[in-house]
Amino acid sequence: MYDNYLKFIVFLNNKLDKYFEAQSPYIFCKRGCSKCCQSGEYPFSKIELDFLMIGFYQLSGEIQNQIAEKISKIKEEKTKSKSSPFMYECPFLINNECSVYKYRGIICRTFGLISSLDDEVPKIPFCAYEGLNYSNVLDPETNIISEEKFKLLNTDKMPLVYNVSYKFLTSEVVEKDFDFKFGEKRPLIDWF
Repeated sequence: MYDNYLKFIVFLNNKLDKYFEAQSPYIFCKRGCSKCCQSGEYPFSKIELDFLMIGFYQLSGEIQNQIAEKISKIKEEKTKSKSSPFMYECPFLINNECSVYKYRGIICRTFGLISSLDDEVPKIPFCAYEGLNYSNVLDPETNIISEEKFKLLNTDKMPLVYNVSYKFLTSEVVEKDFDFKFGEKRPLIDWF
């Protein structure tokens, strides 16, 4: 079962590499940029969590302890929080870098692209409003991609929408195509 999940991850990474390359004029992600990890719910399926934990157990004891302390603190904050959904910094974010990058979840791999599922309104990544991905073509007043800004970039690579929603990528269709089950899905912190 894990072999098939790994085949899916390799397939997904290959697709995502092409998508991110096709969108290179609009992508400003780089090592140390971690806005996407600083406030979220981070949906994770059981198989994603199991894979993440493989990476966790390869970390030094010091880093494992830092993560465990962050998890405890986040869980305590969640019990006191009245906000829904509860947003928090990913406990695996250490010094503005993912400590388990190779083992990260699907939501982490796809963040940064404009995404959509079927007939949904395209979802522009929130970092666009903070001067990052797609900020060079986003009209913040209308929340849509500006044709004028696109033309000023003088590129033939158009801003595109991809079906990389978490709902689609963890659907029964993917399970069937790759012959494995994602299992239960929860916010990452709820697995601990």
